[in-house]
Amino acid sequence: MIAQPPIRFDRTTGALEGASAWERLAALAFSSGSKVASTFSHRGYNRCANLLRKALPERDIAIKLNADATFEFPYGDGYWIKLLNRSYCYEDELELLFRDSVDVDYTLIDCGANFGYWSVLVSSAPYGSHKAIAIEPSSQNFAKLENNAKINGSRFDVLKSAIGAASGSARLSGTRHEALSITGNGDGSGEIVPVIALDNLLDDGRISPDGKYLVKLDVEGVEIEAIKGGPRLLQGDSVLLCEEHGSDPRHSVSRFILEQTPLTLIVYDPRSRRLETVTELSILDRIKVSSHVGYNVCGTASSFWQNRINALNANAVRRLQ
Repeated sequence: MIAQPPIRFDRTTGALEGASAWERLAALAFSSGSKVASTFSHRGYNRCANLLRKALPERDIAIKLNADATFEFPYGDGYWIKLLNRSYCYEDELELLFRDSVDVDYTLIDCGANFGYWSVLVSSAPYGSHKAIAIEPSSQNFAKLENNAKINGSRFDVLKSAIGAASGSARLSGTRHEALSITGNGDGSGEIVPVIALDNLLDDGRISPDGKYLVKLDVEGVEIEAIKGGPRLLQGDSVLLCEEHGSDPRHSVSRFILEQTPLTLIVYDPRSRRLETVTELSILDRIKVSSHVGYNVCGTASSFWQNRINALNANAVRRLQ
């Protein structure tokens, strides 16, 4: 059976092309549902969207994120179909930093890249056409990541691997593509995947020690181990962008960065709309309001990036005045 071409959606204009009447009706439900669910951090949205997906033909959707970026994924996928809601912003604290860094010559190291959303965007012209290395361990996810690299002119590199404290191998398991982990489920199921440390990218010559990097870690429970594997990379001109889960009242990842590394810990505070330097973890008690979502925190030892963040904060203050 020949696969149908993907449905196409333009986030700028709202144009939906190539969809059947039923698929158009579903698109309205996905978009409207996201707008309603956004008022309570999209709790339950993924599950409902995935149920509706079962009533749809298996087909992909190619979303035009901007004039130079197309992101393709299975139509109805609960995690990504929120993008049909044109007011939805995926990880707005990262969006803020990437938008402000258009003029910086940096490389994105996209660990736990999933289908490659951020690599697609950061390598696009409106975001500065930056180099990116998208790293993803799952075979199924990696196939979609490779496809997204291909349809965007193969302008970013892809690498099939998990990230850990040292090179080796591990068992990847989980039931949701956005939450696969090498932390282990104890029953021996899952896929055996290679593991590399962040500093292996330096050792293998994939990146230069004198470059500038934004290092996104979305590695589902092994953030601390991943940080341990990158001391040389992270002591240079790098910013670590790391997920701190809302369900963790101890703020374990932030605590490790603050207490066990030389990195300055920074978090986006929606109240001030600034990237605030963290000296007391109690600020996260206020920021982490939803237990089912992740919050990105930053760590850097780079005076260059700290100065950029200070300038970004100054611009935010001027915008509010």
